[in-house]
Amino acid sequence: MREIVLDTETTGLDPSDGHRVIEIGCVELEDHIPTGRSFQRYLNPQRTVPIESQRVHGITDEFLADKPGFSAVANDLLTFLGDAPLVIHNASFDIKFLNAEFARVSFPAIPLARAIDTMEIAKAKHPGGRYSLDDLCKKFGVDLSGRGKHGALLDAELTARVYLELVGGRQTKLKLGPRDLGADVEAVIVELRARIREIPLRTRISAAESEAHTAFITAELGSDPVWNWQ
Repeated sequence: MREIVLDTETTGLDPSDGHRVIEIGCVELEDHIPTGRSFQRYLNPQRTVPIESQRVHGITDEFLADKPGFSAVANDLLTFLGDAPLVIHNASFDIKFLNAEFARVSFPAIPLARAIDTMEIAKAKHPGGRYSLDDLCKKFGVDLSGRGKHGALLDAELTARVYLELVGGRQTKLKLGPRDLGADVEAVIVELRARIREIPLRTRISAAESEAHTAFITAELGSDPVWNWQ
């Protein structure tokens, strides 16, 4: 199962006020395991970035001046997303902004139903808590030392780690074999042998209890239960 964890940075809080996407960051999961593939683009919003937003993500007008517009990266983004479910923290915010950008270039909108919202999962599993990405990272012991400011790719990576904690995905593919250990390993063989006691333990049931059990099994399953089949 392929999933894409996605985050955006924007010039403000609402695209209906003319605010735009200025960074997109995505990381790929397969069977709830990060593959190492990612997608990141900075975008020229063709407007100024308010100082209040710059304080959040540190992305300035000068930095974005030579970056492409959304239309230049839309096809690459859709190719990377494919038809995978989108894992997003506070999904309605990012989907709203992405759909505003897609509308500008006459591309179809992304249905909100395609999103898996880690905030909603956290609310369902841990009611009464705090659900910002920072709060959930602290709750699950996810390292925030590298997050001086918000960044779409970094936040997508953090969201992926929170998501895996919420769904227990880190253990879904826990196995070791030649493919996992490296090309030089020809085979990994684990042999388990049953240890048989030299002197069997004495039974703790009486003859009457044994007879009663045999009678019960015969009455319920017949005289030839499945564990006696060869």
